Amino acid sequence: MSARIGYAARDDRLAVRGHALILGVILFLASELMFFAAWFAAYFALRGRTEQWPPPDVHLDALDPSIGTVVLGTSSLLVLFAIRAIHRDRAGAARGWLLGAIACGIAFLALTIHDWSKNSYTMASHAYGSLHYGITGFHAAHVLGGVVMLTYLAAGARKPGFTGANAAGAEAISYYWHFVFIVWLGIWSMIYLLK
Repeated sequence: MSARIGYAARDDRLAVRGHALILGVILFLASELMFFAAWFAAYFALRGRTEQWPPPDVHLDALDPSIGTVVLGTSSLLVLFAIRAIHRDRAGAARGWLLGAIACGIAFLALTIHDWSKNSYTMASHAYGSLHYGITGFHAAHVLGGVVMLTYLAAGARKPGFTGANAAGAEAISYYWHFVFIVWLGIWSMIYLLK
């Protein structure tokens, strides 16, 4: 009889599963990671084959991207607080945290555009320009997509589909946003620290 009780207990443990939406987002983010890994590989491959990297006409100012890193990190932290508030059924607090995160995301995009405007080279100038604008541009597109998702979440923070036990959608959006920040840390380090 004790073996039977032990077997039943194992069945209970197996019944606990993650939400399918969360699994789907994790798989999607894994594919996005491969996408960005290709950019990183291209950058380092060209860097390894080029005598002077970046080219002589490239003068990188790390101020805007560094401020952007702090702003995007703050946004990621605000999303973490928002998800905690959602799990505690505190929709008003969650909305406030999300609005702060959205403002940080928009500020990051503004800093990115301002940084691009100061560059003396374009995407067509050389391989470095293509890589720089390509990787930062695709990342900016991901930030824009994240801002749209966070806005949708902030608008629906009181809806039953995003609260309590049904918070998988909110968590999925937060995973995406944290991913966007982590990828930016790699991009920022590669372009502005390692050069």
